Amino acid sequence: MKELKYLNKFFIKYKWQLILGFVITVAARIFTLFTPRFIGKSTDVIKAWSDGEITDASAVQSELLFNIGVIIATAALSAVLTFFMRQTFIVVSRQIEYDLKNEIYEQYQKLSLNFYKKNRTGDLMNRISEDVSKVRMYVGPALMYGVMTFTLFVVVVSYMISTAPILTLYTLIPLPILSVAIYKLSVAINKRSTIVQQILSSLNTFTQESFSGVSVIKSYGIEPQVSSDFEIMSNDSRQKNINLVKVQAFFFPLMVLLIGVSNLLVIYIGGTRYIDGEIESLGVIVEFLLYVNMLTWPVASVGWITSMVQQSAASQKRINEFLSQEPSIKNYSNLKEEIKGGIEFKNVSFTYEDTNITALKNISFEVKTGETLAIMGKTGSGKSTILELIGRLYDPTQGKVLIDGKPTDAINLESLRKSIGYVPQDAFLFSESIANNIRFGNVEATQDEVIEAAKNAAVHQNIMGFAKKYDTILGERGITLSGGQKQRVSIARAIIKNPRIVLFDDCLSAVDTETEEEIFKKLQEISSNKTAVVVSHRVSSAKSADHIIILDEGEILEQGNHEDLIQQDGYYKKLYDKQLDQKES
Repeated sequence: MKELKYLNKFFIKYKWQLILGFVITVAARIFTLFTPRFIGKSTDVIKAWSDGEITDASAVQSELLFNIGVIIATAALSAVLTFFMRQTFIVVSRQIEYDLKNEIYEQYQKLSLNFYKKNRTGDLMNRISEDVSKVRMYVGPALMYGVMTFTLFVVVVSYMISTAPILTLYTLIPLPILSVAIYKLSVAINKRSTIVQQILSSLNTFTQESFSGVSVIKSYGIEPQVSSDFEIMSNDSRQKNINLVKVQAFFFPLMVLLIGVSNLLVIYIGGTRYIDGEIESLGVIVEFLLYVNMLTWPVASVGWITSMVQQSAASQKRINEFLSQEPSIKNYSNLKEEIKGGIEFKNVSFTYEDTNITALKNISFEVKTGETLAIMGKTGSGKSTILELIGRLYDPTQGKVLIDGKPTDAINLESLRKSIGYVPQDAFLFSESIANNIRFGNVEATQDEVIEAAKNAAVHQNIMGFAKKYDTILGERGITLSGGQKQRVSIARAIIKNPRIVLFDDCLSAVDTETEEEIFKKLQEISSNKTAVVVSHRVSSAKSADHIIILDEGEILEQGNHEDLIQQDGYYKKLYDKQLDQKES
């Protein structure tokens, strides 16, 4: 239950609405007392008339009509107040759900790339959706029915004690048994609820990955195997849910049984005491029977409420695991500053925490403002890692990465990333229109600016070929477009941002050489005063750069400009000759 303490700040935030709900609940429960009381009075009046104590039938009829009027009026008031009670508590629960989801999402945004490498998308989605929904049941229905149960129990039992204390004592005998049973079942529910949520996260992850990789599944013809794996996981989820429901199923029958015992005790003990003259009015026994049955729902709901609270505690524990995590990349500077674009690596080494692979070893180089650096090398040589360190997606394990002469961890993180236009090798596009995907780099960009960016990325003609042109809605991850089109839209997104530093991570691997040269020619025109870092496997993309470095297993193998490296007769010269021969042939 300590996990739910995290929600106390939300209760404080909405304290006045909750206090109002509590007051309305108490008032509604007080009005419910009138029905048993006036039914008891009516019983006494009818008995008095049948015993001959009252002979005026019209007087009896008048009193019965009065009692019925009071019962109807108080029941109507109780119903109206109950409506407002539900409005108060349920609305607050939705507001807390909204706040909690936003808080989790903001935390997801803050957490570093290492976090996303260790956790699966399906699990992240489950915690912000299913787990938050379970928590809402605690701050909404569970709290509302808990307050209602508590107030009704206090009000009813207090009146019962004031009316017939001995009979009340016998009536409440089953309650200690109920308390022990609730405690035992609650522990079991909490454990099984945690297991159910974990299984659901795994199922969501499997489903999400299957849908995202449906093209691979179909191309390999493994649909039956995937369906079989899904069926196994679904059966496991079903069994875990059945195990939970089996425990929950004990609650209601147990409550009804104990209430039935209380009714029997009221009839027997109350009848005995009435015969012995210890209870003067038969109406008291009728009242007690009604009070006991009024307590049926509150007592029965204790199990339901307890179940919801235990499930909420299990879900909140899972949420707290992520909320308590600190991002490895923190913003240490609140000073917004203008980035000019100078980049320097000083003896930088970097090891990935999740794989323990050393991607860079003692790397040093400098790119002055407005210059272009090209990075080449074999796959896995550390090229993309350099770009990630410039954007401070990671911090170096050793050495320093400097921007304008300052270490990246001393620069305001928002200022740094706003000044960078990053085009990854694996272009990610959203399920939005093409225009909005380009405008993602600058949400305030006009349609003319979007078109201009697309022209500079050599994708305008392709877009105009679609029926809805720039309003074409892309499929998930941009599946509507070809690989080259996705890369060029991604480039347009970086261009429209007008950044001081542009990072191209082999982002033209899916286009032909002629289109690549066209794009780079336009990029050189619009980024003449920008610092550019280009990762590529093609010499045609690198030869015009001011400085070129060749990486091999995380170390600088060669460096210099195009002419220098041609004369060295090393990796670059061999790659140049090979690609030149391919182009001529």
